[in-house]
Amino acid sequence: MPLDDDAREYHREEPPGKIEISTTKPTNTQRDLSLAYSPGVAAPCLDIDEDPERAYEYTAKGNLVGVVSNGSAVLGLGDIGAQASKPVMEGKGVLFKRFADIDVFDIELDTDDVGEFVRTVSAMEPTFGGINLEDIKAPECFEIESRLREEMSIPVFHDDQHGTAIISGAALLNAVDIAGKDLTEVRVVFAGAGAAATATARFYVSLGVRPENIVMCDIDGILTTDRANAGELNEFNREFARDVPEGGVAEAMEGADVFVGLSVGGIVSQEMVQSMADDPVIFAMANPDPEIGYEEAKEARDDTVIMATGRSDYPNQVNNVLGFPFIFRGALDARATEINEEMKRAAAHALADLAKQDVPDAVVKAYGDQPLQFGPDYVIPKPLDTRVLFEVSSAVARAAVTSGVARRDIDLETYRERLEARVGKSLEMLRVVLNKAQSEPKRVVLAEGTDEKMIRAASRIDTEGIAEPLLVGDRERIESIVATRGLDYEPRVVDPTEDELDEYADRLHRLRRRKGLTRREATELVRTDPNYLASVMVDAGDADAMLTGLTHHYPSALRPPLQVIGTKEDATYAAGVYMLAFSDRVVFCADATVNRNPDADVLAEVARHTAELARRFNVDPRVAFLSYSDFGSVENEGTRKPREAAHALRDDPTVEFPVDGEMQADTAVVEDVLADSYEFSELDGPANVLVFPNLEAGNVGYKLLQRLGDAEAVGPMLVGMDKPVHVIQRGDDVKDIVNLAAVAVVDAQEE
Repeated sequence: MPLDDDAREYHREEPPGKIEISTTKPTNTQRDLSLAYSPGVAAPCLDIDEDPERAYEYTAKGNLVGVVSNGSAVLGLGDIGAQASKPVMEGKGVLFKRFADIDVFDIELDTDDVGEFVRTVSAMEPTFGGINLEDIKAPECFEIESRLREEMSIPVFHDDQHGTAIISGAALLNAVDIAGKDLTEVRVVFAGAGAAATATARFYVSLGVRPENIVMCDIDGILTTDRANAGELNEFNREFARDVPEGGVAEAMEGADVFVGLSVGGIVSQEMVQSMADDPVIFAMANPDPEIGYEEAKEARDDTVIMATGRSDYPNQVNNVLGFPFIFRGALDARATEINEEMKRAAAHALADLAKQDVPDAVVKAYGDQPLQFGPDYVIPKPLDTRVLFEVSSAVARAAVTSGVARRDIDLETYRERLEARVGKSLEMLRVVLNKAQSEPKRVVLAEGTDEKMIRAASRIDTEGIAEPLLVGDRERIESIVATRGLDYEPRVVDPTEDELDEYADRLHRLRRRKGLTRREATELVRTDPNYLASVMVDAGDADAMLTGLTHHYPSALRPPLQVIGTKEDATYAAGVYMLAFSDRVVFCADATVNRNPDADVLAEVARHTAELARRFNVDPRVAFLSYSDFGSVENEGTRKPREAAHALRDDPTVEFPVDGEMQADTAVVEDVLADSYEFSELDGPANVLVFPNLEAGNVGYKLLQRLGDAEAVGPMLVGMDKPVHVIQRGDDVKDIVNLAAVAVVDAQEE
């Protein structure tokens, strides 16, 4: 098959495999090596000998998980042995790193002996912060996990058991809610009685399902008390034996509210689905072929069928990657001694709650722009939703603390910020601005208030306490979109078709009457052009800041606020700035959107305002004026402009940040180049404010940096305006609008 061949090539491409070890500290000099190894390494070794807990301080133990398997029950492949299972375990390591920034050593043990397996893993406790057991057959997996949890003081988690339980448990919470049923009253049927099914049934009981309402079937039929008494059941699934007549899956499903399939494909018919109770919940999770196909199950009933599978090509995929990376993240950060039932329940409830929230545009795009909104076809979040890390890990860490298994103090209020820093530098930087905005929210008017993205952004802005959003647009249409999207939000609307706007028309006329604007034209503009109305609201003090641009070309969106609000007293020009966040630094790029061919005075002004913006992100600005020349190496009009701008700022006693130029881009950002060849430079480190010589260079430069440097971009942020105005890019996502709203609020606070 083509996919098989592609997978073989993917794995064999140099270097073979999917993971590697990389260093996290400098190793470039003899001193670096003497600190990393002999003789310097002796000091932390002696400290750990004195206090073993300091291993978490000096080593990678606290962020290292062992993925351990003997390959006896690899999903879809069976007992293929330890060596053949290694690609799967490496893949598990990839998922840990990709989704939760957790490092992994994969350990494949060539043994089927439970005692030997337990002794080997237990002896590795000094190495790891946690153990993820993987693809071990039942019933041995139950004993292995149980014994390791007793013998080890770090979290031990068998994902095949608990991962499916937690993810499907989250789906169950929401499915029952949508179906209008009581979790304590629903009847649940399991097809399958192995490790995953047994653990899932136990977890459902932990969530609130009554044990007597669970019926479990294996290949021989319903698990009955007669079969248990006859010795046909093992010690692990015997607890789900029921005093009911014998039968198979078909008999068990009659009148059931929920079907949970963890068996083999094709064993459930449409007739069986038809025999279930009203609005049935069907989790057919056999892979690659579910117990009944998605379309078949849906077509079997006229009422609502809430269907989940293990497949990614249908709604409601029960995917373990929604669980284990984030559960371990929270457990490791709390330095938990185990992953207990409270932590598992916390993970399930966090996932269930997240599914009810508005879905980010980036997630929708990642899944082919299919509609994702809480309901029968969306009861659990998608794995690529970055919010899962924040919500699940935070919930797990909190549960570890409250249940008494955490071994370190963890500030739950700031923990989310630490998680954001793991996802990307831009989130870490934006948290600075978001916290400032939330400390003193301001009124932000959203000019394009009838656009769905603007409305969703307003809902988030309001819910997160960033600002008081004001939507300009048709009130009835806005309220309809709020209802359709299921947003828990009461919008504040300025409706140009209904509200009294004479004062705004008068104000606009006074401002522009000597520019040829008549009173009637002013009335028409505030009634028909939301950018003029929003601009006048800000100018009049009825709003503190303004956002626009989502549905307009940048110049046409910028024109009304420039005409009405204008620039600051000490500014002649506005400028557009992008913040680019790399893994190790942040740079501000100006001007990327406004001034085509600025002179030296404009460049100096842009630099000053961009430095002020950097300080709002708690960044101490170091400004470089860029060119293709280094400090006079080329002499022409183009190189003189940035040189003169730098000179003007250096001579200004009010400028309190280092500034230099003209210089080439690599000179500005590479510390060794700057220090070795231009030790006279005023910059005491790599520049973090890059002022481009013209609009063409700025726009090309920031886009190259963003794409080739894999940077996250925030902006464009408009600087130099008399009052906070930001013109977003057409097609920006909801998160971009929310971020710029926070920047606008901080701008207003500064005002």
